[in-house]
Amino acid sequence: MMSADQAKDAANQVPAAAIIQALPQPIIVCGENRQIEFVNYAAEAFFGASLSVLTRERLDDLIAFGSPIISLVETVALRRAPMTEYRVRVGSSRFGDERVADVFASPMSDSDSRVALLIQERTMADKIDRQMVSRGAARSVTGLASMLAHEIKNPLSGIRGAAQLLEQTVSSEEIPLARLIREETDRIVHLIDRVEVFGDERPMEREPINIHVILDRVKLLARNGVARGIAFSEEYDPSLPPVFGNRDQLIQVFLNLVKNASESLDRTQNPEIKFSTAFRPGIRIAVLGVAERISLPLEITIEDNGPGVPPDILPFLFDPFVTTKQNGSGLGLALVAKIVGDHGGVIDCDSRPGRTKFRILLPVASGSLHVSQDEEMAP
Repeated sequence: MMSADQAKDAANQVPAAAIIQALPQPIIVCGENRQIEFVNYAAEAFFGASLSVLTRERLDDLIAFGSPIISLVETVALRRAPMTEYRVRVGSSRFGDERVADVFASPMSDSDSRVALLIQERTMADKIDRQMVSRGAARSVTGLASMLAHEIKNPLSGIRGAAQLLEQTVSSEEIPLARLIREETDRIVHLIDRVEVFGDERPMEREPINIHVILDRVKLLARNGVARGIAFSEEYDPSLPPVFGNRDQLIQVFLNLVKNASESLDRTQNPEIKFSTAFRPGIRIAVLGVAERISLPLEITIEDNGPGVPPDILPFLFDPFVTTKQNGSGLGLALVAKIVGDHGGVIDCDSRPGRTKFRILLPVASGSLHVSQDEEMAP
């Protein structure tokens, strides 16, 4: 057992600056008039600028106007007491979108007005939590489908058959009404068929797959179908290891996302859909029934320049029966979330006017990558 003096000596051998630089959370130190005096490596990555650039700016120049972070720093500097703001929207000229974070502010000492800020981004944790809620909702739909599908489809087939007979016997003026009954019956059956997909718990056949082959196939299908006339661009990491997945289901996932994107671009000038892939080590999640956390280093994004998803719908976008389309069923993205979940991955959406990005994180095929034990874990 190490004594208190030995522990103190060991701590003194580690420079404080090295500890601060090793932290994965962005740290900013502000001086007089909120002039930035120091940032760690994580803050450089967070704001996309180097220490030399950031220290030439004030916090007011870095953070969006009206941010509560500015008033937080002012209050801490005045009171000389630490304070915290939870779930603050951090907007900056250094990145285009807003990020949700917990911000911890503390005075550096009692003798000056310098304030240290620690930013704990909440985005990934919140989105993974939302993904788990969406999966729970999808399981509820599964139970509903199993219980009602058989009971509903049997009488519907009788109604459809009766409508077909009516079409042959009624007057010409009444034929449209009989046809309406048949078409609406077919529509309800189609909806039930889509809901029944959620109840399919059979193990799927999976194999190591190059995700770029999947994306190229999706682009070929989309260019000749749902996304005809829309420009495509790509930004691939050619060294990406294979994913362990089902080819047909992954095609269905990305084709559904491209279809949604193309439908949102019908009134957009110069419509464009961008595919990108990257390797992002450090994202790991806990999965029920698995002792170790699963690493999700494969990132695939589908981005469009459409009008975006309404903010009130965005948190529930992957829940069943939630849709922005006038005649949509709200099952497409719920099915996408289910398939991604069955592959051990997660999906999230980041949207604002002019840019909507769906991001999928997937595990690599077993044996294609050795994941270190000291990877950063998602909360």
